[in-house]
Amino acid sequence: MLNSPSVWTIIPVRVQAIIFSLILLCTLSQIATANTSGIDFSKDPWTVLGGYGQSFPGWGQTTQRVETIDLVPRYNRIIFNDLGSGWYRGFHSILVEVPVHFVVSPDVSTMIGMNFLACYTFTADQTIHPYLFGGGGPVYSFADVPGMGAELNGNYQFGIGLEYEMAKSYNLLLEMRYHHISNGGSEEPNDPLNSCKLLVGVTF
Repeated sequence: MLNSPSVWTIIPVRVQAIIFSLILLCTLSQIATANTSGIDFSKDPWTVLGGYGQSFPGWGQTTQRVETIDLVPRYNRIIFNDLGSGWYRGFHSILVEVPVHFVVSPDVSTMIGMNFLACYTFTADQTIHPYLFGGGGPVYSFADVPGMGAELNGNYQFGIGLEYEMAKSYNLLLEMRYHHISNGGSEEPNDPLNSCKLLVGVTF
């Protein structure tokens, strides 16, 4: 974490969780309203990702090497389609994820979260679509990781990915992301987990 905390990191983690819960409720209510008003959601893809993540001691204030096997269901809501032209032509979307991190070291347990990510996908090539994304959300940890002083934490992350069109019904994905977990100073100790994650998945 940086020496001069951002506005987000000084907000208590419980307040962060309430904020993200309100955002989720508003999102779900808007989806329900949109469905009744006839907006088409049939083009919004669903994705299931799986992969491996590891934190690195010495990266920032991280002190523990935590290894996870990750399962990430994702809903992709397209917001603006057919943006730009040339190489940067693409679309903007919001990704809503409910990741389950199976901790395999140093404890054997789980962490469960919810992510709200902004994403831009480049569609100039008809087969391979690079994309960029970033955002965050709350994370609840059942794992006993030394240095994590709270069960309820926040996370932020950003990453890059490639989407490969295999057929009209599904695409393959490959992602790499930076992932940060901490409690925002609401509890002590507050040793963050700075991790890299490699994920593969299928969109349908």
